[in-house]
Amino acid sequence: MQLPDADFLFRLADVAAKETLPRFRQPLLIDNKPREGYTFDPVTEADREAEKAIRRVIEEVFPAHAILGEEFGRTGEGDLLWVIDPVDGTRPFICGVPVWGTLIGLTVKGVAQFGIMSQPYTGERFWATPEGAWSDGPLGRRTLQVRDIGGLESATLFSSAPELFHSPLKERFQSLVDSVRLTRFGADCYAFAMLASGHVDICVEPGLQPYDIVALTPLVEKAGGVITTFDGGRPEEGGDVIAAATPKLHEAALRILNG
Repeated sequence: MQLPDADFLFRLADVAAKETLPRFRQPLLIDNKPREGYTFDPVTEADREAEKAIRRVIEEVFPAHAILGEEFGRTGEGDLLWVIDPVDGTRPFICGVPVWGTLIGLTVKGVAQFGIMSQPYTGERFWATPEGAWSDGPLGRRTLQVRDIGGLESATLFSSAPELFHSPLKERFQSLVDSVRLTRFGADCYAFAMLASGHVDICVEPGLQPYDIVALTPLVEKAGGVITTFDGGRPEEGGDVIAAATPKLHEAALRILNG
């Protein structure tokens, strides 16, 4: 079974950055993709060209691997599947806010084993392999490790947007908000990287797709955190997902979210 190394993840991040970074904070043609539950789901040239660039390199080096991307769907079959979100956080991207990232993950028989979140504007990368999880950026290279702040009353909670929650989940999420110390919105994939880095304690995201979460799953797990769907299952297929720094926080938050 032919598997990548961290250098290959960096190579993919580099080719994506050549497409995304020159288009960031520049005039953009923004299309609205039809998607159930969304009146505005933007996509730009940066999304499409970055995914094309990533696919070209994977197809060159690992031609037997399957690929699933947000913009161009799935190609190939087999136990090794690359899952790509070329710009996770297109909304902050078009607003000029650098909390978007390129997500590239690899599942082996359905389980996420490799992943990278690249934020080229800030010069940061967060990645995981079966050996561990790390970050690199302006402050240098670091090993990722979640923190343990105790109970919900001391926790920091992140989610992309409050309008993603609909009744009865809306009321349960508000109960979780009322139980934690601090709640913030709008960081998309960056919040999961901050959880793995020990700065955030819980991330809750309903209605995810595989390309939203596969790359982030090994980051959280290799940093010592817990990430599942709301029913406690594996998160690789998406759905309603929660990540927490500790099993204690994960259990307490799930108890509230599940009523």
